[in-house]
Amino acid sequence: MKKVLILGGYGNFGKLIACRLVSLNINIIIAGRNENKAKKLANELNAESAVIDINKDLQDQLNILKPFIVINTCGPFQNSNYFVGEMCIKNKTHYIDLADGRDFVCGIYKLDELAKKYKVLCVSGASTVPCLSSAVIEKYQNNYSEINSIIYGITPGQKTPRGLATVKAILSYLGKPMKASQGQKIRYGWQDIYIQKYPVLGNRLMGNCDIPDFDLFPKKFGIKSIKFSAGMENTVLHFSIWALSWIKRFGLSVNFENYASFFLKLSNLFNGFGTSNGGMHIIISGKDLLGKSLTKKWFIIAKNGDGPQIPSVPSVLLAKKLIDGDLKITGATPCMSLISLDEYMNSLTSFNVEVFSH
Repeated sequence: MKKVLILGGYGNFGKLIACRLVSLNINIIIAGRNENKAKKLANELNAESAVIDINKDLQDQLNILKPFIVINTCGPFQNSNYFVGEMCIKNKTHYIDLADGRDFVCGIYKLDELAKKYKVLCVSGASTVPCLSSAVIEKYQNNYSEINSIIYGITPGQKTPRGLATVKAILSYLGKPMKASQGQKIRYGWQDIYIQKYPVLGNRLMGNCDIPDFDLFPKKFGIKSIKFSAGMENTVLHFSIWALSWIKRFGLSVNFENYASFFLKLSNLFNGFGTSNGGMHIIISGKDLLGKSLTKKWFIIAKNGDGPQIPSVPSVLLAKKLIDGDLKITGATPCMSLISLDEYMNSLTSFNVEVFSH
């Protein structure tokens, strides 16, 4: 029996992934350090549960549980190593994570030779970036003779559940210089604020965020200029984070990550002043096949709290493909060219998600 072990399976994204896999009649194991939470969700889904501390007993549990696939949702990945992926590979278990840490996702190639040796697939970044962002570019790249720039970003609704790992990830690069990608100036986390107009949502403030696409896309698509941002629905919160970024930029040695729990609780106090609607925009600019200027604007809007379903899609689709035998490649790779945009969108038809493009 091919089972999927979900590390952090009762967390925000882990729970969504677990529910989706069960709906596809895939056997799962809900795992984490909290036995009660794991058992509770497992009972609700008629699934198995396991208590696993990835820093202590992962290897022993892999030997006991013998999963076919491990999905790792235990972020943040910004300062993580590849221990979990390596252990899975050596156990001849396929590995998928939802990382968005730039260095972590881009460095997954370090496990490529090992994964090919054990004939498994090891995928990092099975999330909105770089999976969905690259799928959108792949969908439209044949309309361009060259792509000069891509401007894109994500803005969740204020009421959308936020996990501690997500908050820590944002705080990890707040006000810090982001490594310059090919031919571009250095940007600073959560700065360079601008207003992006969305269908349905209206205007949202956006600020610099660091993602793996900065290193991956120039090589894969030849894009000359890349700008990615994220934004809060609540203007007060967005400007507050922007103000904190200047504290770090001015060189004060404050480790904001240590206060992630406090910031998470503080942000939740503003939930009554927002909605559960969020979105993503992608603006691709370049030249068409005749050498004329061409700009494509693509938006995905999620309402009624369905935004987190979007980053949950890739790991579910990859798991199903692996179990069905439809994905036979081995090695370690960022999550690009494994899922088409059509596949991605088809998996969201049952949710309150809509695409606008022109």
